[in-house]
Amino acid sequence: MDWLTIATLLLFGLLFVAAEVIFIPGTTFVGFVGFVLLAAGIWFSYRDLGTPISHFILGGAVFLTAALVYVGLKPKNLNKFALTEVHDNYVHDARRPDVQPGTAGRTISALRPAGTVLFENDRREATTRGEFIAAGTPVRVLRIEQNRIVVEQA
Repeated sequence: MDWLTIATLLLFGLLFVAAEVIFIPGTTFVGFVGFVLLAAGIWFSYRDLGTPISHFILGGAVFLTAALVYVGLKPKNLNKFALTEVHDNYVHDARRPDVQPGTAGRTISALRPAGTVLFENDRREATTRGEFIAAGTPVRVLRIEQNRIVVEQA
């Protein structure tokens, strides 16, 4: 095999390793193909070009591969592909603390045991402890359980 074929194998091996480390990290297939091409180029160089030249080729391939991995895995280079922005937005929590235990309201729908209650001008879903309460009945908040307002007839 002539030196041009060996150089082509080594070049494409290094390009594939560079693509794996820098451009498409995590796929491993491209990097594996790159290492196979590098190994084939080095093996053919030992077979056809002789030991002294092949030692230089092996050293150069190891050095360039290590440099590519180092450059590709530097934190500054990884930040180009990683999500580094901090978002300080928030989602409005549906559990509004404005309805406290003891707040009075009036049922809009029948509570069987869940339904709609009007607290001042705020329509809210509420439940009872199991009893049924007709529409238009005054109610009072007993407690807030996680995301539920528990009421009783006032």
